[in-house]
Amino acid sequence: MKDEIIYGLNPAMEALRGTRKAFELFIAGTETDKRLEKLLKLAAEKAVPVRHREKADISKLCGSEHHQGVALRIEGFSYAEFGDILDRCRDSGENGLIIVLDGIQDPHNLGAIIRSSACAGAHGVIIPKDRAAGVTPTVEKASAGAVETIPVTQVVNITQTLEELKKAGFWIYGASDNASALLFDQNLIGATVLVIGNEGEGIRPLVRKKCDVVFSIPMQGGVNSLNASVAAGVALFEVVRQRLKKG
Repeated sequence: MKDEIIYGLNPAMEALRGTRKAFELFIAGTETDKRLEKLLKLAAEKAVPVRHREKADISKLCGSEHHQGVALRIEGFSYAEFGDILDRCRDSGENGLIIVLDGIQDPHNLGAIIRSSACAGAHGVIIPKDRAAGVTPTVEKASAGAVETIPVTQVVNITQTLEELKKAGFWIYGASDNASALLFDQNLIGATVLVIGNEGEGIRPLVRKKCDVVFSIPMQGGVNSLNASVAAGVALFEVVRQRLKKG
């Protein structure tokens, strides 16, 4: 598996806490930098060599200036198996919560959705193998390291995957700008799959047909749609709200 460079303080921290093998930590700060204390401690515990570099060198290494003076060379990201997510739902003793993304192409949106999913206690994120963003260092940075805390799997066929989830007892809810049913009127306490579509076109017609309910998020201002990652966050935390209220 090819090595990759993760950059940013939180992504590097979460990666060192995870299971992937880390090879080198590059920093532009000093050993006395308070922001780096925990990171350097984790690196020492994992016996990861620390290399001091100029910020410009780290920018060149990352291909970005948004690295906070931190870069980590690490084993490449490994996707979970679909069955791993179902097992995680069963082992949790909770009603499952899974996010299915139908063609998200912006890596920043993907990273933000993964982060929101992890914060909402979702059991996994499912993305298509083709014509969609995959997990890259940019996604890992946008997720603030959340890719290390929640399983992400790639599947060949989203519609077939939704059928398998239905057979496993999940109710499928798709987000759409033009649905008459409203998110806040749905009962999201049971085993739930939230489907979020492509940034421009939304969920595809074949995927929409597999949804038990297609909902919209009510808009009050002059703009009639939300960014995909914002819509996912709203839907995820409506699930959290309902489940906390029930508990």
